[in-house]
Amino acid sequence: MPETATLLVSCPDQKGLVSGISSFIFRHGGNILESDQHTDIEAGIFLARFEFHLDGFQIPRDQITAQFRPMAEQFGMKFEIHFSDHVPKVALFASRLPHCLEDLLQRQQAGEFKAEIALVLSNHPELSPIAARYGVPFLHFPITAENKHQQEAAEMRELESRGVELIVLARYMQVLTEDFIAAYPNRIINIHHSFLPAFVGAKPYHQAFLRGVKLIGATGHYVTMNLDEGPIIEHEVARVSHRDSIDDMIRKGRDLERTVLGRAVRLHLVHRVLTYGNKTVVFD
Repeated sequence: MPETATLLVSCPDQKGLVSGISSFIFRHGGNILESDQHTDIEAGIFLARFEFHLDGFQIPRDQITAQFRPMAEQFGMKFEIHFSDHVPKVALFASRLPHCLEDLLQRQQAGEFKAEIALVLSNHPELSPIAARYGVPFLHFPITAENKHQQEAAEMRELESRGVELIVLARYMQVLTEDFIAAYPNRIINIHHSFLPAFVGAKPYHQAFLRGVKLIGATGHYVTMNLDEGPIIEHEVARVSHRDSIDDMIRKGRDLERTVLGRAVRLHLVHRVLTYGNKTVVFD
């Protein structure tokens, strides 16, 4: 496939935005393949995604940012430019549950993700054989209340040395510190169960079973300083009934977690997610 560039833009809403961006791409020989935009009327925010061919584009890729910046400053834009031939490096964090980890590794092996799984990192050793089966380095960082900050500092050094750009928490049962989260803004994706009503703490499926819930679900979101309250990328739900046992609910919930996490990671990797405030726009 021909190489493309993807331009993501957010700024205060005003006249001339779509025309200005489209004209910039056209004037320099670009052919727009996809364009999508959304305006949050209440917030007064404009968000857009433009994907265009690089074949015939007259600005060298390493100069596109500098050439676009005057327009960005004129309109008060925040913007990112991504290239289709770039293969980002991803770290998968997991604890003891294997279902999300194995699903992501299978998806990457099947070519669903254009990414390199640089490593699997865990606070427990049990998942090492799964990483080995896929030829991915496995690093074990035992974490206690006493060593948490030191271990996270060591983890961050490891991630930096391997050039990791995205972290995926594939049922990683640790709360990351603020320093860790601040180092990867909107670059840590988490999955967790979500219920109507919500059940927190230990054994959420047992709590849901005792309350006789009719819907269970999963949520994929970016990690922020507020635990499990980051911008949401993807949701999915499944119906349950009085006929479902706790084991049935756990099985259905894990199926949802696999699906939702896989979708969220893919949407991020193909640059279809824009965050603003504590919300996302997903150009799917």
